Amino acid sequence: MIEALEYLHGFYNGMVMILLFYQGWLGISVRRARRSKAPFPLKAVKRHRKIGPILALFGGLGFLFGLVLVLLDSGQALEFPPHLFVGLAIVVLLTSTFLISRKIKSPDSPFRTSHFGLGLFVLLLYIIQSFLGLGVLF
Repeated sequence: MIEALEYLHGFYNGMVMILLFYQGWLGISVRRARRSKAPFPLKAVKRHRKIGPILALFGGLGFLFGLVLVLLDSGQALEFPPHLFVGLAIVVLLTSTFLISRKIKSPDSPFRTSHFGLGLFVLLLYIIQSFLGLGVLF
């Protein structure tokens, strides 16, 4: 049963990662339009704002799901330290990205650059985390 749940954990977080890349694509398309003075992509902005908080929550739930699985299987949270700490970093960065996004109130907000940078770092860590997770499974 635990083994099946481990694969489910990997699949779930893989889907969250794909959705976060879509979210990043939306954000970059909005940023690109804003910086080039192109027509405002209202549809992309609405999707980015709507999906972001949900994906941040899903990322946190994926981390908790994995932590519970390890605790049920071995009873030791530090069974896979690199995977644990990269996952924890992802959760911290997702939370930070979400909180910073709430401070963006104007087109020239200084928080936009921080939001962008943290978002890119989250995506990079998800790629690393995927490889670490595959190493745990196989």
